[in-house]
Amino acid sequence: MNVRLGVPRWVLAVAAVGALFVVLPLVAMALRVDWPHFVPLITSPSSVDALLLSLRTSLLATAGCLVLGVPMAVVLARVPFAGQRVVRAIVLLPLVLPPVVGGLALLALYGRRGLLGGALDVAFSTPAVVIAQTFVALPFLVLSLEGALRSAGERYEAVAATLGARPSAVLFRVTLPLVLPAVVSGAILSFARALGEFGATLTFAGSLQGVTRTLPLEIYLQRETDPDAAVALSLVLIAVAIAVVAVAHGAGERVRPWRAARSVA
Repeated sequence: MNVRLGVPRWVLAVAAVGALFVVLPLVAMALRVDWPHFVPLITSPSSVDALLLSLRTSLLATAGCLVLGVPMAVVLARVPFAGQRVVRAIVLLPLVLPPVVGGLALLALYGRRGLLGGALDVAFSTPAVVIAQTFVALPFLVLSLEGALRSAGERYEAVAATLGARPSAVLFRVTLPLVLPAVVSGAILSFARALGEFGATLTFAGSLQGVTRTLPLEIYLQRETDPDAAVALSLVLIAVAIAVVAVAHGAGERVRPWRAARSVA
């Protein structure tokens, strides 16, 4: 017996309102762009420097999120220990922490007068941008991957361990291939979050052209001096973000978890 599941009309109406709530501001901004001068507005030396710096630092921050976030997510999902909820709350804290506060915390640790006593004085430098972006983007990867690990269960891992696979082999040949779509989507979300980071970067790294002035900082500065350039650069940032999300969705669809089962076999 075929049963067609429907969605209440009021849900469709509210969903349409939500979509308009997101789309209309973007449309309004696109209508304000000075299209005849769009290319000159986004190709000024400071704008190009800011865009290239943002892309470089965001890629490095994403790599940092993968290196740190994958083990953290595996531990939170697979290793029970006392105080696990507290640790998870601390790991996810940057999601709700005001970015400026995060920047101040990084400055208190890595600054010249920080807790490390200036041994790693990277504040107001390009590495500071990468650290700030990694700090705010890391929870996105951890949250995405931990949820996928819990949903996937441990059946394939148990089979691999029964067949004599070492823990490292189980991790790299079973666990990670099983949740590879979550790793990809989490990494892309981290990249997008790093690309749009503003508050922590400004507080911890400052705004030096070609060194720490990322695209969001350039947009903020242009807003005070050249609003047309700020709107044009904002549109560029939106276009990059949309492209990143589209690539993440496509990559996640192409990656299949059957690789893990094949590895077990």
